[in-house]
Amino acid sequence: MGWLGPEEWQAVALSLRVALWATACSLPPGIFVAYALARWRFPGREVVNGLVHLPLILPPVVTGYLLLLTFGTRAPVGAFLQDIGITFAFRWTGAALAAGIMAFPLMVRAIRLSIEAVDPKLEQAAATMGASAPWVFLTVTLPMILPGVLAGAILAFAKAMGEFGATITFVSNIPGQTRTVPSAIYAFLQVPGGEGAALRLVVVSVAVAMAAILMSEVMARRLAKRVGGA
Repeated sequence: MGWLGPEEWQAVALSLRVALWATACSLPPGIFVAYALARWRFPGREVVNGLVHLPLILPPVVTGYLLLLTFGTRAPVGAFLQDIGITFAFRWTGAALAAGIMAFPLMVRAIRLSIEAVDPKLEQAAATMGASAPWVFLTVTLPMILPGVLAGAILAFAKAMGEFGATITFVSNIPGQTRTVPSAIYAFLQVPGGEGAALRLVVVSVAVAMAAILMSEVMARRLAKRVGGA
């Protein structure tokens, strides 16, 4: 299997799957929430902003426990979803849900900053020409904030790849099912002789994190140039 062993490859593959789904499912609501916080004024706006950023402040274990209370098989919401064939607790889908929630604040913040950097007069000009609000967003706002959207998605993906506390609390550490890279590192460190495998996965984690940071910086610079040249 080359540099990584079978169990390590399994953890990496599962982490990629979890992170991709977490990012893809978070992106549409992330763009909507970021736009609402950047452009709209409504009652409870600060409360919404606080709830969005709450996962950054709470201990990840608390977030995982709240997810278990909400989406566990015996919880009202979890039981209802299980009846229609959707299960999150102790499944990779639950790992994706936990990772997506933990990564959501980073995504929203990056996208919100990019929206706030766009001159509202450009959107107003398109609206005065008869364009509807959704069309203004698709044709004016979205193209200008695209680097910010990509930067937010990249940061969210990296965060999802590295999520541990909420994930292990909500879906445990089941090999082949919920054992992502961070969970695998923890498991390898609990057994004699597992330090080598843990170290290899640490290298993978650092490489992914560094690549995400560099890519997000490139996107931020492109956004700055685009706004500066507008």
